[in-house]
Amino acid sequence: MLQTTPASAPVAIPHAEGVSNEEFRAAMARLAAGVVLVTAHDPDDGPRGEDVGMTATAFMSVSLEPPLVTVSLRNGSRMDDLLAEQPLWGVSMLADSQRHIAGRFSMKGRVSDRLLFEDIPNERGEVCGAPLIVGAPATLECRSEQRVVAGDHTLVIGRVLKVGLGSGEIGPLTYFKGRYRHLG
Repeated sequence: MLQTTPASAPVAIPHAEGVSNEEFRAAMARLAAGVVLVTAHDPDDGPRGEDVGMTATAFMSVSLEPPLVTVSLRNGSRMDDLLAEQPLWGVSMLADSQRHIAGRFSMKGRVSDRLLFEDIPNERGEVCGAPLIVGAPATLECRSEQRVVAGDHTLVIGRVLKVGLGSGEIGPLTYFKGRYRHLG
């Protein structure tokens, strides 16, 4: 929350706990993160359903036994609403050459994802039925096991049902200080 005074620049107002949104964002921007495309198929949207996708950097492994991952979804987002209704979803870990895909699926306020998938090579997951990006370093097909509401987001914990591995030579796309980056 920002508060302005007539003679000064905006001042960061801390939460009751003492940390402002701006301070928290600035701190978290200094943590490098991998970039993934989370996808799902909405069978109820139109005669053939519709594929939905979103870029995420808040994604990580949770457990080896059983194999679990988690993704953080903004409450009320299209993906949050869809995964609350149907449990199957896919993850494509994006390569540094797939920055355009990350940018495309991070746009806010879009009405439909149908056109976003049109010129991106993808294969339908055998288990999840969602599009998985061709050329990704790795893909996962998941089934939601648990949802944990955490502030303005929901953590969706998914069991990994199938793994696809790309070439070991493909470098991952990362996000650091508000920009997509590559390792090197």
